[in-house]
Amino acid sequence: MTETIALNAEQRDLGTKVAAKLRSQGKLPAVIYGHKQKPVHVTVDYKPFFDGVHHGNRLFTVKTAGKNETLLVKDLQFDHLGKNILHADLMRVDMNEKTSVTVPVILKGDAVGFHKGGILETVLDHIEIETVVSDIPENLTVSVKDLDIGDAIHAKDIQLPENAELLTDPDAMVAICHLKTVHPEDEEEAEEGAEEALEPEVIGEKKSEEEEE
Repeated sequence: MTETIALNAEQRDLGTKVAAKLRSQGKLPAVIYGHKQKPVHVTVDYKPFFDGVHHGNRLFTVKTAGKNETLLVKDLQFDHLGKNILHADLMRVDMNEKTSVTVPVILKGDAVGFHKGGILETVLDHIEIETVVSDIPENLTVSVKDLDIGDAIHAKDIQLPENAELLTDPDAMVAICHLKTVHPEDEEEAEEGAEEALEPEVIGEKKSEEEEE
């Protein structure tokens, strides 16, 4: 289960310049919505929020207008480098209600095929599930140690929390172990390079040909 982190929130004015100023002060612009209530535009302290998200947390308790609300991170807007969070969408939830959520997939172990010249390719690094809010996992760990060349793991193979439902296509491939693909053009270039390296350089050959002319 993901940890719930407490944050303080303050209502804010809208506007690009206002948001930029707030970010420079260590605040993160966010919007709180859901449960058929009016959306509220707020700011939260950037560092504790960023640290929480970075460590897999997605549930936060925020105090606004004198009351505590449990919020689920539904969407994050990042800068062009994908490093800093610019804005957060936070949805009101009840700990006992069900909701859909995207959960990271962590591959663990060395595949059997790795020792036979294979490589492990990650196709999908997250899946979507529906579960009770209080049971939302930080991530889903999958062992790949039994994967041989040609073996794959699909979404349906991942063990979910009790009473959770898989929303991602069950047949969606998560990871596969296969031999490294060598393109024909790469082989030709390698062969040409090897042939050139083996050919001895004849010093003075060009000069003698010119003299004969």
